[in-house]
Amino acid sequence: MKPILSISNLSFNYGPLEVLDNVTFSVEKGDYIALAGPNGAGKTTLIRNILGLTNSFSGSVELFGQSLSDFKTWNRIGYLPQRVNLFNPLFPATVKEVISLGLLSAKKFPKQFSRKDDDLTSQAMELMGIRNIEGKLVGELSGGQQQRVFLARALISNPDLLILDEPGTALDPQSRESFFELMRKLNQERGLAIVIITHDTGQIGEFANKLLYLDKKLIFFGSFADFCASVEMNKYFGPFVQHFICHQHK
Repeated sequence: MKPILSISNLSFNYGPLEVLDNVTFSVEKGDYIALAGPNGAGKTTLIRNILGLTNSFSGSVELFGQSLSDFKTWNRIGYLPQRVNLFNPLFPATVKEVISLGLLSAKKFPKQFSRKDDDLTSQAMELMGIRNIEGKLVGELSGGQQQRVFLARALISNPDLLILDEPGTALDPQSRESFFELMRKLNQERGLAIVIITHDTGQIGEFANKLLYLDKKLIFFGSFADFCASVEMNKYFGPFVQHFICHQHK
């Protein structure tokens, strides 16, 4: 079986500024990958390259065995950007309407919604616990509620890969715990592959099964167990930081 995502020798520059240098890794079905690294390491830029949101890069990106330029079935990928709070609060869209937009990428012209689409929208709202606010305008919701709406939109097409950019930033501790438990359930029960950008390398080790540490170059990619046993990573991070990352991993 081909990888869901395959990155080979990916490099990217903003003008003269090097952002990514020769990055290579792959994502398999059932992976739950914590993408970590310092500020300015290129984490979000890497995701933007994967999603075809940048102008040019060197190297290759393949999605489900197809080159990025040939890939069309974007409904197989769900994406939750970091700043859902940038959603225009004046845009007159309800929770239900915003979530249903996640189905449009798989539709052919004319793009019309069906009774089945209504059922899928209801299921997505139930999954995220927001059925009770389906008629509210998204711009009137709290940051945490908005995040649940946009995550429901990312999940509505039942994707094979879910990419999340710092999803815990808008959540209180209790909601954050509930969110990560849901991600664990989707990963383990559906086999949903997850790539999650995070600064919380201590907590994410409770849920993710692999760590991808990026600092323009690929510093480490593999299981948390391999990371914790790595003498090379001990030298790179120092024993305190390595222990901190490994401490909560089960």
